[in-house]
Amino acid sequence: MTTFDVKGMTCGHCAQAVTKAVREIDAQARVEVDLASGTVRVESTQPPASIEQAIEEAGYEARLRAA
Repeated sequence: MTTFDVKGMTCGHCAQAVTKAVREIDAQARVEVDLASGTVRVESTQPPASIEQAIEEAGYEARLRAA
């Protein structure tokens, strides 16, 4: 799974918005949002840059976390 640090998520609606954004580019993606740590973990066939862009287009600041 790929981990992203995401700023701006504060509630369940935010988690749903991020999940929806990722699934719009990969319907089969597995998305785990942790509001407390501000992280999103994604298992997807899409490249990390595409996932990061989708999250940002949903209105959040996303950065791929270094391994």
